[in-house]
Amino acid sequence: MSFSKILVANRGEIACRVMRTAHTLGYRTVAVYSDADVGAPHVALADEAVRIGPAAAAESYLNVAALLDAARRTGADAVHPGYGFLSENTDFARACADARLVFIGPPAEAIRAMGDKAGAKRRMIAAGVPTAPGYLGEDQDDDRLVAEAEKLGFPLLVKAVAGGGGRGMRRADTAAELAEALAGARREALAAFGDATLMLERLIPQGRHIEIQVFADAHGKAVHLGERDCTTQRRRQKVIEEAPSPIVTPAMREAMGRDAVAAALAVGYRGAGTVEFIVDQDLRHYFLEMNTRLQVEHPVTEMITGQDLVEWQLRVAAGEALPLRQDEIRFSGHAIEARLYAEDPYAGFTPQAGPVLHFRPEAAIRPGVRIDSGVVEGARVTPFYDPLLAKVIAHGRDRSDAIRRLGSALEDAPLLGLRTNGRLLRDLLGHESFRSAQMHTSLLDEWAVGGEPILQRPQPSAADWQLAAAVFAGPRSGVDGPRRGIPVTQSERMQSPGFDLTLACGDETRTLRIDSTNDTVRVGAGKTAPAVHLHAMEAGRLRYAIDGVTRHAVLHRDGDTLHLARDAAVFVFSEVSPFPVVAASHDPRAARAAVAGTVARIEVGAGDTVTAGQTLAVIEAMKMEMRVTATASGTVTAVRVRVGQQIEAGAVLIQLSIEET
Repeated sequence: MSFSKILVANRGEIACRVMRTAHTLGYRTVAVYSDADVGAPHVALADEAVRIGPAAAAESYLNVAALLDAARRTGADAVHPGYGFLSENTDFARACADARLVFIGPPAEAIRAMGDKAGAKRRMIAAGVPTAPGYLGEDQDDDRLVAEAEKLGFPLLVKAVAGGGGRGMRRADTAAELAEALAGARREALAAFGDATLMLERLIPQGRHIEIQVFADAHGKAVHLGERDCTTQRRRQKVIEEAPSPIVTPAMREAMGRDAVAAALAVGYRGAGTVEFIVDQDLRHYFLEMNTRLQVEHPVTEMITGQDLVEWQLRVAAGEALPLRQDEIRFSGHAIEARLYAEDPYAGFTPQAGPVLHFRPEAAIRPGVRIDSGVVEGARVTPFYDPLLAKVIAHGRDRSDAIRRLGSALEDAPLLGLRTNGRLLRDLLGHESFRSAQMHTSLLDEWAVGGEPILQRPQPSAADWQLAAAVFAGPRSGVDGPRRGIPVTQSERMQSPGFDLTLACGDETRTLRIDSTNDTVRVGAGKTAPAVHLHAMEAGRLRYAIDGVTRHAVLHRDGDTLHLARDAAVFVFSEVSPFPVVAASHDPRAARAAVAGTVARIEVGAGDTVTAGQTLAVIEAMKMEMRVTATASGTVTAVRVRVGQQIEAGAVLIQLSIEET
């Protein structure tokens, strides 16, 4: 099973992660890329790279024939699937074996056994592993599913049997919600996995999501490397993960580890895998599923064990025995990982796409901090793939150390250019529910409905407005703006003291009085107005002083806008034009896409009468579905798109004539 060149059948941060360890061990690597990823970091990091198709994943990263052809053309003799895409695809694992490629993952039979969520659950029941009540039957008729749901009771989860990563999963809190949950889960499962088979599972109220990292070799040995707590989630997608879990006792760890190892051995497992459990309020654990791949959150396990799990994968795939016995695995300290997503958490976690104007993760690297990223400054985030941009991980002596270090890292490495969840991550770390380990898997979703302050959009402070005004006004002397990196604006032409500057940030507009002297900009009227001094700017970080207190800010000038980061929040300021601009996006006669993505459904046709709030179309972007609704009652005059079409943010989908009121 020896190999020397590894094709990484993935993209983004996991492709980079695998390549770094592979290079450390002396392996050559091959990257694959779509048209959307020509300049991606994983392409530059690899020894060789092959284009495999257009931007759409179905035509590139999910194209088995193209991947195998790339391996043949480059002489790769092994394939690492990363996570997502084809990492848990039985046919791909078998195709690699048929092509005499070492598949760096479990055998196809083990993937098949655990990939069928219903079948895996049956195996666990037979093995005596506790499972949540559910329906696993082959009868997929809606009437049967509704009847079984009524027996189970609500709330419950509708899950794709071939699912993973939260895809093909819907929650139904009442019988009235079940029909839409079934339809949505089927549609998403068919698109993502090619299998619309569903199962039902009783939802454990206020449960905690705990998973066990397991490893098995080809010699019949298996171990676990402790647990990870993945409870902090939104819409069944993990946001923050940590190891060890703050609620798991040594006795629980032993019991859950024993069950997880038994699960792996029961299916002839080999390589890295994760057995996921839900833990109820009485600390009883129930099997959820097994992920037959490396997890996104594996770095927290690496940091508390001191082990490189990708290295373990490569050694096991090469036929070596596990590097350590169970009694040799040690745990040290606490580690927490935060997932930086391209999304707006203050607008329903809406996916975002756009340019990365500033991202310097190296500014946050210090002892105990690690950042795994798949984007670089100057890149463009597209709507074709998962919204994960980077993972920020911190390790400390204890949980408090890890929280403090992670919060600082999030503040020191902001991403500017598109909206992210960076500030929410920092705020979550400081929230009492997180600090006291009182989170549960649906808490973030409950906060979104209940208006929890943590999900209210941060607003710029007075100091932020003052700094932005000073940057727009520009230095008169003392600091050479172009040479030292201070953004230059048209306002620098206003050299005489005393002028008004009107800025906008979000929905707020302010007019600020500017008084400039030799090296000072006063923002406000009178001699008591705050004095702003702009000092040197290096690598996007500006050193400035307001009323004698010197601080640093991360900022970037993009045309007529200024992106300014503070405390992990990013504010975008612009100088207001004296000429009024009518926003076409507010026209109720044109239903537009809020984000770039793919048209998943069109629910109306020309001539249809619609009412305000009615769904007109559904857009899929970055693993989420978003409804486009009518903002007023009227009649559809034209449908401008088709199902499956790729569209840009702001594109007109449906045109209407509006009823006069």
